[in-house]
Amino acid sequence: MTKGKAPPRAVRYDDLRFAPRFEYGEMAGVAAICSADDGSELDAGWARLVGARFPWAIRYDEVLTVFEGSLRLHVGGEVHELGVRDSIWLPAGSELVYEAEAALVHYAIHPSNWQAAS
Repeated sequence: MTKGKAPPRAVRYDDLRFAPRFEYGEMAGVAAICSADDGSELDAGWARLVGARFPWAIRYDEVLTVFEGSLRLHVGGEVHELGVRDSIWLPAGSELVYEAEAALVHYAIHPSNWQAAS
């Protein structure tokens, strides 16, 4: 085990507790798998979007993969339609709008401490 990092652990989807993300309340709930709290440079987890449409400017590199439903991302004047098993890479500095009727999305971001680095 690497010094300063949490030990490996399995995370069961059925045990996850989704919490509202920022000011978007029930439109976006997240459940973390790992984060800076674990001493990780990677932040990964699940996001559940319901009746969602909201803007966001990302300050980290991110990969999203849709597991259920569909996700529409408005980025740089383009619209990216993602269905089940589709992924997208978003570089730091991207300004976007998330839109979904209902979607379950896995995310991975780097660096995990993006808020402290800003």
